[in-house]
Amino acid sequence: MRVLVLAIVTGGLGLIGSPTSSAAAPADDLSRKFFEQYCRTCHSGEKPKGDFQVDTLARDFADKENREQWRKVVEQLKTGTMPPKGKPRPAASEAQALTDWIDGQVAAAEAAHQGRAVMRRLNQSEYENTVRDLLGVDVELKDVLPVDSASGGFDTSAETLHVSSYLLQNYLKAAERVLEAAVAGGPRPAQVKRRLDAKAATRKQGVSRELDDGVAIFASDLASNIQTVFWSFLTRDRGKYRFRISAYAYQSDKPVIFHVNGGTDDLGVEPYLIGHFEVPPEKMTQGNPTVVEFVEQMEAGRNIRILVDTEMRALTLQRTGAEKYEGPGVVFQWVDVEGPLGDSWPPASYRMLFGDLPQAPAADKSNRREAVSQQPLADAEAILRKFTRRAFRRSVTDTDVKPFLDRVRAKLDAKSSFEQALRTGLKGVLVSPDFLLLRETVRPAGPGASPDDAAALDDFSLASRLSYFLWSSMPDDELLKLAEEGQLSRPEILRTQVERMLSDPKARAFTDNFAGQWLGLRDIDATLPDRQLYPEYDDILRSAMLKEVYLFFDEVLKQDLSLTNFIASDFSFLNGRLANHYGIPGVAGLESRKVSLPADSHRGGLLTMAGILKVTANGTTTSPIVRGAWVLDRILGTPPPRPPANVEAVEPDIRGATTIRKQLEKHRQVESCAACHVTIDPPGFALENFDVIGGWRENYRSLGNGEPVTVAGRQMRYKNGPPVEAGDALADGRHFQNIDEFKQLVLSDKDQLARALAVKLLTYAIGVPPTRADRARIEAIVESVRGKNYGFRALVHEVVQSEVFRSK
Repeated sequence: MRVLVLAIVTGGLGLIGSPTSSAAAPADDLSRKFFEQYCRTCHSGEKPKGDFQVDTLARDFADKENREQWRKVVEQLKTGTMPPKGKPRPAASEAQALTDWIDGQVAAAEAAHQGRAVMRRLNQSEYENTVRDLLGVDVELKDVLPVDSASGGFDTSAETLHVSSYLLQNYLKAAERVLEAAVAGGPRPAQVKRRLDAKAATRKQGVSRELDDGVAIFASDLASNIQTVFWSFLTRDRGKYRFRISAYAYQSDKPVIFHVNGGTDDLGVEPYLIGHFEVPPEKMTQGNPTVVEFVEQMEAGRNIRILVDTEMRALTLQRTGAEKYEGPGVVFQWVDVEGPLGDSWPPASYRMLFGDLPQAPAADKSNRREAVSQQPLADAEAILRKFTRRAFRRSVTDTDVKPFLDRVRAKLDAKSSFEQALRTGLKGVLVSPDFLLLRETVRPAGPGASPDDAAALDDFSLASRLSYFLWSSMPDDELLKLAEEGQLSRPEILRTQVERMLSDPKARAFTDNFAGQWLGLRDIDATLPDRQLYPEYDDILRSAMLKEVYLFFDEVLKQDLSLTNFIASDFSFLNGRLANHYGIPGVAGLESRKVSLPADSHRGGLLTMAGILKVTANGTTTSPIVRGAWVLDRILGTPPPRPPANVEAVEPDIRGATTIRKQLEKHRQVESCAACHVTIDPPGFALENFDVIGGWRENYRSLGNGEPVTVAGRQMRYKNGPPVEAGDALADGRHFQNIDEFKQLVLSDKDQLARALAVKLLTYAIGVPPTRADRARIEAIVESVRGKNYGFRALVHEVVQSEVFRSK
């Protein structure tokens, strides 16, 4: 283990090259003259405003921290926030001259770095997907794999994906687990085929009623353990299981929803959601109950539990009794279970490793069977050579294979069985740097090669970068074959492969991992809305929120729609629950589908989707600062600077005594704060008509002052507070009155939308943000998609074809 850690660490997990000092100041010292005339009054002395001291700015642009300070100067000048209003301001030509000079110095310093990140390890998602495709197994590994932190918004960042001896111990555990699953040396799992009685599984908890044909359940509550748990069924083996549930809606003219959780026989273990399902009323089925069917991958020792999703609270129903309750419920009759599903034994994962080698009873007299060979060393070498080629994602040499073959030879000499000896070699491959790390190498440069040619990735490295970008997994056989032939780097071949990969089901990982992190959707459960203020929020709405964003992202990508749809579109993906939340009629059912949006809905585009609005708010209030900073960073690509350390946060008043606008007006009176808030607040105010869970509001909800509110005949605990004011002005003086007008202002600069998204895609793909030295290359991407109606699929293609993506 020490040897492996040393190999990884000395392999270089940092950055190539080191900055060199630069005599950056021009002969006439443009910056000094500019600062003297426009900045020194406020930003010098013992207490400079905003804690920014111009006198400390060194001319050494090779120093990263110093370079970041110069970038802040550029940001302030480009947004027009500095110098502040009321102070002498430079002519546009003066400001442009200084920003051009700074940009040039920054780009030159960053170009001096001989490349970007040397390597990074596979993150959690990439590791799981890679062993799935390498070995043909779906194994739960989250309990042993490290939790990845993010930098620059993504968990693909080389800055955070380090390796330590502690992590390597976990990777050893993971390797043992996946190899055990792939080898499948035990007897074939007994095939379960059972019918479970819903009546027998439902305890009498005051929320159900037994009928002749089943049990009617009217309410559930996971927190109080009021649910139907099928204790009589517990999976003995891991694998895929098919479930069929016979049910129908009871005492209802409308469909009723229930959901299924997976769990263990220990109620202290947190259950996990399998899915929500909808059943129609009995009269709509003509006496034939609906059978809900699904297939679920399950580990050993798992069961299922059913909960109905009605508006009736379980604890309330327990007090009144379910026998005479006339509200809606679901009648459950039976649950059929079949699995683990599989057509052959040993499974396909065994054949991926051992090919046609037979199995025989293990020598230890257990019930295990092991792979056997008549020429163990020769077969081990052939298996290892094939395995390391796929695991290392490149061609391998005798030198590559030798360390692992030597381990097998030593085990065979010690009288270990063929399979046990081979496992030692395979495990070594799975914890080697060539597997755990994305090691990128460049093509040999020919005579007279340009700097870009000298840094161009070789075809195998390009295959890995492409596959982990679009699939979050290893290259498949077609990519590796093209790389081996030296064909993948040809632009037309690369374009064909991107099309093929985006059409593959594995491209779902791009949607989940890129969109999920770009838009912050992974944080949707970071806060839970206050039940008094937002009683309508539940898991069904949460699920619909997420599906809307992911399905919308997929549609824009698959159809190559203009990325302007991310700002304003005339369609979205809704189910009945989310459409009702938005106030859009004519949509029913649990399934999300493409829906044309009414012109007056104020919806359309990412900014007005409930999932986005949920992750940019906390559980009780919205903040224009938080939402504004999110829009600037994620959508416009102009993230605001961090606030000074001595500035207190602005917390909205949940009692409704004052509005956030009034609080921010007071906050803006601090000159050092006003400079940033003139840029941050307007996008946030544009979204103020949307509450914590993305519902449209004309007034704030309050637990204190305000008018009582009645919804569907029931008086709410919250009250209507002060009216919302969503209008504001951008830093350049352009005004808007609401979110619809704000969208149009954003759409006036489509190039910036493309530029910002290109940077996000590249940051996710290559593990480090593009630098100022890449500016011309990014502008080339923008210019290309401008001529293609800013198509999102076209943007992905241009990112892959760019020198930034294809170089180290």
